[in-house]
Amino acid sequence: MNESIQYVKGIGPKKAEKLNRLGIYSIRDLLYYFPRQFEDRSIIKKIAQLENDEKVTVKAIITNIETYTVKRGMTITRVDVKDDTGFAKLIFFNREYIKNTFRVGDSILAFGKVKKNGGFIELNSCEVEYLSNTPKNIGKMFPVYPLSYGITNKDISNNIRNVFENKDIKIPEYLPKEILEKYRLCGIEYAIKNIHFPQNKEALKIALYRLIFEELLILQLGLFMYRSGSENEKGIIFKKDNRLDDILESLPFRLTKAQSRALDEIIDDMCSEKVMNRLVQGDVGSGKTVVALLALSECVFNGYQGAMMAPTEILAKQHYESFMETFKDIGITVEILTGSTSKKQKEIILEKVKNGEIDILIGTHALIEDNVEFKNIGLVITDEQHRFGVRQRGKLSSKGNPDILVMTATPIPRTLALILYGDLDISIIDELPPGRMPIETIAVEKKKREKVYNTLVRKEVEKGRQVYIVCPLVEESDVLDITSATETEEEIKNEFFPDLRVGLLHGKMKASEKENIMNDFKNHKLDILVSTTVIEVGVNVPNSTLMIIENAERFGLAQLHQLRGRVGRGKYQSYCILIYNSKSEVCRKRMEIMEDTNDGFKISEKDLEIRGPGEFFGTMQHGVPELKIANLFKHMKILKVVQKEARIIIGEDPNLEFKEHKGLKKEIELKFKNKIDEDITMN
Repeated sequence: MNESIQYVKGIGPKKAEKLNRLGIYSIRDLLYYFPRQFEDRSIIKKIAQLENDEKVTVKAIITNIETYTVKRGMTITRVDVKDDTGFAKLIFFNREYIKNTFRVGDSILAFGKVKKNGGFIELNSCEVEYLSNTPKNIGKMFPVYPLSYGITNKDISNNIRNVFENKDIKIPEYLPKEILEKYRLCGIEYAIKNIHFPQNKEALKIALYRLIFEELLILQLGLFMYRSGSENEKGIIFKKDNRLDDILESLPFRLTKAQSRALDEIIDDMCSEKVMNRLVQGDVGSGKTVVALLALSECVFNGYQGAMMAPTEILAKQHYESFMETFKDIGITVEILTGSTSKKQKEIILEKVKNGEIDILIGTHALIEDNVEFKNIGLVITDEQHRFGVRQRGKLSSKGNPDILVMTATPIPRTLALILYGDLDISIIDELPPGRMPIETIAVEKKKREKVYNTLVRKEVEKGRQVYIVCPLVEESDVLDITSATETEEEIKNEFFPDLRVGLLHGKMKASEKENIMNDFKNHKLDILVSTTVIEVGVNVPNSTLMIIENAERFGLAQLHQLRGRVGRGKYQSYCILIYNSKSEVCRKRMEIMEDTNDGFKISEKDLEIRGPGEFFGTMQHGVPELKIANLFKHMKILKVVQKEARIIIGEDPNLEFKEHKGLKKEIELKFKNKIDEDITMN
């Protein structure tokens, strides 16, 4: 199963290289390269019954074959066919071999898309084979694979068929017999055969159920195994300290009801004897940071240290500045540790943390390095959790036995949150601070781009406001027709606004450069900031009121919502302009959703529905294997059954050491191994 596909009959080194680009390296990868959809080619119709635009199979006799050249490099082969109800034409582009394969009088099966032109009936994009009792591809459920790099559907099918013909290759069954019987699941070999070559609809249904069940079971068991703590673990019992009320009084604003509710839930958890494992979800701008700050204060007042891990240096620095401002008169010591902290400064910080001289340490993934030792860590907060691996979350918490608080501004549908954070209690901050005006969102086609820049940008800057322009790429691409940040900055500076102050920010810059640019924007030394998605998380500049997102069709809805949340953080009316370059129906729907609502939870439900969980976070959550066949939105019923079973298994055998669970454990390690040790990708 783990042998290179190069040695499969009919592949060889060149084709193997193309398959590698699809992520197919081993025989196992090939067998688990599942179809993206199935065409029902079993429906056979008479020619007189055909309807325009349907995909259908006809059984007919060939009456004529002609090939003619339309232009250089383009030939059309026309095959005339008939049945007892009428006549049709089968059209083939650049497939001259058809005239040498079939003859007038042959009985055939043809599958294609129906086009009615006047009184004529055509079948385009045809597939044809001789009429027989055992058709290869027509007259049955036909798998359609995701393709590219010069690999055809036929290539994938033939390669898989060759694997099954090799009697030396056995697909190991790793689901325990008890589970197979309990849930009436078919064996793995039957499932793999019938996902690629379904005998009929029923066989496909049985195969799909087995493969969806196993994929969700592996995901759920893996998450339970690598989770940050156990529900039964005894934790620190904190005591509520009155000094927390003093900090609340000193804040320049009152907490919203949702913030107060989340804080109460956190403090209750901290004061209980079990280890806190809580997820705080809050829409962009809902004020999660202040809740984190208050929880960390409670921890310090009880004589313990706290840590807060952010995914980017920009966000870590922002938290640090905010905490320093609040704690300056209280005597709580705060320090920051990131990848760009100098060696000498790092040594000083590490020594102070170890001795307990630092109360709260804020940083990026530098916090989880082995040389970071706390004297008595009491609370660990990870911000924007989906950017961190499952293992990384556990690594920070393993530096003691602290309470764990996970925060995200990516509103996750509760159903998905229960999977990704199945071991966490959930608090939701679903209320914005008073005075915040909804951001007005307008989607426009690329042809109106110049008008947007010449009117809206100029108007906001003349009011004294600032503007973000976000691009999906850092540099120009020869392959993709997508606006890049570097070329946009040049265009804005030289063509649109030579009189304005324009800056550029992207992930390839050094940390010090990024910090300088961000500070210049915060301090209004820049009017316009052209950026990649590096500003997606947490950046707070209340004076920025306009965001323009180039090639908005390239982003997921949840990510567009995150980006939009960088404006509208002050008292001024703010706007988000989505410039898109696609005429697809899906793109139109997504743009309408963004225009219609500012509710991140509604948006995330739609995002999950439209794109599926595999792409839900822009890139799937670090540490979580991609789902190849299961869909959390469609397969919620199976998921609930799986979760229940996973809890039973982990309850009886937490480390999957029982003989019957060895195969499951091996499969989990295989699926998670490339994910759990990933470093955070800095934008």
